[in-house]
Amino acid sequence: MSRLCVLVLGLFLSVQVQAAALLASVDRTRLNAGETLELTLQTQDVTQFGKPDLSPLQTHFEVRDTRQVNSLNSLGEQNVAGTRWIITLLPRQSGTVEIPALQVGELRSEPISLQVLAEQASNENHGPVFIDASLDQPEVYVQAQAVLTLSIYHSVPLYDDSSLSPLQISNAKVEPLGESRTFEKDIDGVRHGVIEMRYAIYPQQSGDLTVPALVFSATAAQNDVEQELNAPRAGKQVQVTSTPLVLTVNPIPADYPASAPWLPTSNLSLEERWSPDPAQQQIQIGDSLTRTVTVQAEGLSSAQLPPLPATEVTGLRRYPDQPQLRNQVNDRGLLGIREEREALVPTHSGTLELPAQEVYWWNTREDHLEHSSLPARSLQIQDNPALSADKPANIDPVTVTTRPLWPWQLSTALLALTTLLGFALWWRARSQPAVLRAAQTGPSPRTLLDDLKRACQANDPQATRQALDAWARQQPETLAEMAARFVPLSDALDGLNGALYSESGQYWQGDELWRAIGTIPAAEQVQPTASENGSLPPLYPK
Repeated sequence: MSRLCVLVLGLFLSVQVQAAALLASVDRTRLNAGETLELTLQTQDVTQFGKPDLSPLQTHFEVRDTRQVNSLNSLGEQNVAGTRWIITLLPRQSGTVEIPALQVGELRSEPISLQVLAEQASNENHGPVFIDASLDQPEVYVQAQAVLTLSIYHSVPLYDDSSLSPLQISNAKVEPLGESRTFEKDIDGVRHGVIEMRYAIYPQQSGDLTVPALVFSATAAQNDVEQELNAPRAGKQVQVTSTPLVLTVNPIPADYPASAPWLPTSNLSLEERWSPDPAQQQIQIGDSLTRTVTVQAEGLSSAQLPPLPATEVTGLRRYPDQPQLRNQVNDRGLLGIREEREALVPTHSGTLELPAQEVYWWNTREDHLEHSSLPARSLQIQDNPALSADKPANIDPVTVTTRPLWPWQLSTALLALTTLLGFALWWRARSQPAVLRAAQTGPSPRTLLDDLKRACQANDPQATRQALDAWARQQPETLAEMAARFVPLSDALDGLNGALYSESGQYWQGDELWRAIGTIPAAEQVQPTASENGSLPPLYPK
């Protein structure tokens, strides 16, 4: 009860701390000189009134626009009010520029650092609408990422009927990098709206790769023409084309290991998580350990990340889940993430050695071979008393020294015992009803077998495991001993354990286990009694 109170109090305090904070974020941290960005200030503290003090921004930024958005969201049974201020900023200088801490009432935000690139001089005379295409690097390795940035500039308003030809490149895979974003940029003293789109390009063969020209079509508004209400809109059709680009694609370096998957990336990391952590908790035979290994690679998609080597260790059964693949978009392009999770169940006590895992990759930033690794790990496995209790204890034979009995003494004692036993049975039969149901000290073998059958047919791994354990306790051998002798039962148990220790339990089918139980010869099982088979004891015992 005390733990629950502490947990609820901690959640309450965390929500209160978040509500009493002023969070600051920007739509990008890297931009060119003359371009605008959006700063968002957000709070859920309804006790704060007024607007943020923007005077600290005047030193390094020009404030172009400010708008306020109020929201009311439902969080469970509670309504949470929030306020956002969206501020459009134009940096006054290039280089590293910091957005200072801002204040709303008593709340204060954290500063944010920006990288503003110097503007390159251009002698071109652009029209009211033009398009610019650029690559982040002139050459890459085969299957490495090149980022194409497509920027559409317009100094006149555009209607919402614009279109862009699709980007299709032979011998290359193309991945859009998020949604398009809009901002403003001053060019030669003229304010332009900018529509920016980015693509990740992955060449599939070495040589020169041509990025084709793209065509942008739109209707530009004509402000010098007065329009009446509900009159057809006045505009001019414009069409602009980007310049084709050539990308040099280099082959795989000769010194890259031939047996390793080709991974050209600027950075690759390996991370390992355990639940529970074997370094913090004692592990016994039969316990389930969940091991999660995450691979992250900058500039690669998750589909390019290969499977990790399997953890094959004697005395350790593994039940892997399906790998989780996802991509994240940042200022440098794609970040591919591959997450592999598996359940590990020790079957022997002692020390189990997990080997180190290594991944080779080519550092595209420094142009050399590197490798990331997870160190080897030792698991200390203890005996499980619950499993040991199922095995019969070894009883040392006891030597009893007795005096020899004469034959006539043995015969007399045996005759007396037989007479007394027969008389007792006859008297008990006369004093009880004709039909006597045997006293039950627990579920019968037939009942346990029926319970196991129903659980298998319901495809319920948890109920099946419980019914299987109850049935096995009435058998002459342990479940492990039967599995060692009957291969179908061993295979079916592996499938059941895999369903119990992984997320694939909802897809488990119990037919295989029930068929495996049926393959065990009848002589190996405890048979139902006569009363369980439906026959009655004789009316009068003889």
